[in-house]
Amino acid sequence: MTPRNLTFRSGDADCDAWHFPGRGDALTGDDGRPAVVMAHGLGGTKDSGLREFADRLADAGLDVVAFDYRGFGASGGTPRQRVDLRGQADDYRAALDAAAALDGVDRNRLVLWGVSLSGGHVLTVGAHRSDVAAVVAVTPLVDGPAAGRLAGRHHSARTMMRSAATGARSRVSTRTGRGPVTIPVVGRPGETAALTLDGYFEDYTVLAGPTWRNEIDARIALELGTYRPGKDAAGLRCPLLVQIADFDRSAPPRAAALAAERGRAEVRHYPCDHFGVWPGHEWFDAAVAHQISFLSRHLTTDPTTTR
Repeated sequence: MTPRNLTFRSGDADCDAWHFPGRGDALTGDDGRPAVVMAHGLGGTKDSGLREFADRLADAGLDVVAFDYRGFGASGGTPRQRVDLRGQADDYRAALDAAAALDGVDRNRLVLWGVSLSGGHVLTVGAHRSDVAAVVAVTPLVDGPAAGRLAGRHHSARTMMRSAATGARSRVSTRTGRGPVTIPVVGRPGETAALTLDGYFEDYTVLAGPTWRNEIDARIALELGTYRPGKDAAGLRCPLLVQIADFDRSAPPRAAALAAERGRAEVRHYPCDHFGVWPGHEWFDAAVAHQISFLSRHLTTDPTTTR
């Protein structure tokens, strides 16, 4: 399905989005269809694997808005390739408002969908919105310090120190007006990049769309140390689905399970690494089927349906 183009304002820039109208009336109520708002994880763009998720959800009767953060992909905004954790949460909030304003959408049945880094964003945003009817967090990164400890098990101390030093150089360089120091989002083992585990370069780049750039501000290595959205799960007032890759080497599974417990979540487990639930991998079909089952149960307008 070819999505419709959509633009919405967030802060001082325009965000570029795709709108996939829901097909069929399975979830249509008197006020319209529910709508899912989704964005990518670390350094990702909507044309890098999100379309396949969106198409499946639209086939189930949900409208879907997939968007690029400010500074990434087809969206406006500067600086480019800078992961602003708070700013990305704000982009989600603006995307929710844009989705609620679409023709045919029930503004009281909005869904937050996030994966990896954005799987943490949706917990934070959802905990402070009364119009969110459900949240889906796919292999979520919900605890930056825990992710750092997990990275330390797979990387040498020298690699970890080099990453921190590059992040510090970027922070100083930006503050002195020389601009950020950038590194690749993903590289092969032994290279300098945000993600360098064996197999990750191939898993990530096979998803890459035309707007994706393998570049990111190195400061993210420092800022993830204070990122703990898993704590916000306790504030959710809506159903939560957490999908955990049991052998995840970048988003700690135990931290995701603890966040799920705080959010009284439905939990699904998959015997794979971080990218195992993405299109082209063994557990994609199961992960999407579980999302559709969860959302269909909790978003139905049929009072006879058991949740």
